[in-house]
Amino acid sequence: MSVGSAQIRILAVDDHALIRQGIAVLVGTQPDMTLVAEASNGREAIQQFRTNHPDVTLMDLQMPEMNGFDAIVAIRGQFPDAKIIVLTTYKGDIQILRALKAGAQGYLLKNTFHKELVETIRAVYTGRKALSLEASYEIAEHATDDALTPAEISVLRLIATGNANKQIANQLKITDETVKSRVKCILSKLGANDRTQAAMIGLKRGIIDL
Repeated sequence: MSVGSAQIRILAVDDHALIRQGIAVLVGTQPDMTLVAEASNGREAIQQFRTNHPDVTLMDLQMPEMNGFDAIVAIRGQFPDAKIIVLTTYKGDIQILRALKAGAQGYLLKNTFHKELVETIRAVYTGRKALSLEASYEIAEHATDDALTPAEISVLRLIATGNANKQIANQLKITDETVKSRVKCILSKLGANDRTQAAMIGLKRGIIDL
């Protein structure tokens, strides 16, 4: 694309100024791209999107005030054609699927090479979906796993915050036996040896967050 033709207008959303600066520098080296706005959380992202109508938005997920998932849902709710690429450090398969279901067209990790980032921006701009290789591997690896039920996820979340079975039973208003049977199912589905490992896997894959 030559310098004289239309540029891809980009909005960078990240709570770390250094990341936004890095994106600005990278975009500045591309003749077919221009950074039109920045935001440091989901709420600012929505305002900047309304004001600037960017062609492509680069969205972090974990941010203060409003996270990236909620911002994607809000932006896509108002602007169904919005093109959003998640740029994050998190590569859990459930988290990736959640972002795609929310309306993101791309999912990249922050350790992505510059070349992959600019190629993904161009691909999403032309209407294609794009996942980083690592994100694709994560989804493929767990594609045939039995998903945890909402009830099991509630138990796993309480395990991760350090609750014993009796406390979990009290909080969820279920019997100790029910908790035990759910814990057993959780360990089996996640391939975990114990509760601690189950909590770690749940966090890593994005099934739960703290």
